[in-house]
Amino acid sequence: MCYSKIVRGFGPTAQKVILLLLGGLALGLSGSPNRYKRVLKSISRDWKQIERRNLYRGIRQLYESRLVNYVENKDGTVSVVLNRDGRKVALKYKIGEMKILKPPRWDYKWRVVLFDIPQTQAKLRDALRQRFKQLGLIEFQKSVFIHPYECRNEIDFVIELYNARRFVRFIEATKVDNELHLKNKFRLS
Repeated sequence: MCYSKIVRGFGPTAQKVILLLLGGLALGLSGSPNRYKRVLKSISRDWKQIERRNLYRGIRQLYESRLVNYVENKDGTVSVVLNRDGRKVALKYKIGEMKILKPPRWDYKWRVVLFDIPQTQAKLRDALRQRFKQLGLIEFQKSVFIHPYECRNEIDFVIELYNARRFVRFIEATKVDNELHLKNKFRLS
């Protein structure tokens, strides 16, 4: 399915609904209380900006496009849930805004992302390289990237977006032999 065609058809309200539903996914993936608070704050701010009538219209449009499912709860309420295709579209919306946040103190760990993608999927390999560079990772070797800060959630988003989980590995390391060079590149003391 070509998601870029689907995305163009949605208005701003439907796009916000997708992002808000993705926020629920982000909460589920968040391992840090600080990230949890940040996601909730962002969701609250976006939610207040949506007019109720436009919200219903946006949800109906998403349902008709088969990006969300309705789930009836035992108490009679209905939940709107992103399905697999909806999550992919939401990730596409969010990927351009994604950043790896710099914590107040470096934990002295290196995050290493390795991938081995067959030559038959060279476009996927190039797309991952470009996306990792946009996130601020440095190419350590041809298919190896490195970053000093926690970025597991961001890497997971990229991997899911490109459906590349089987090709990518994530490692946390405490020592790298050219650490001084990397510290200079990332401006670490």
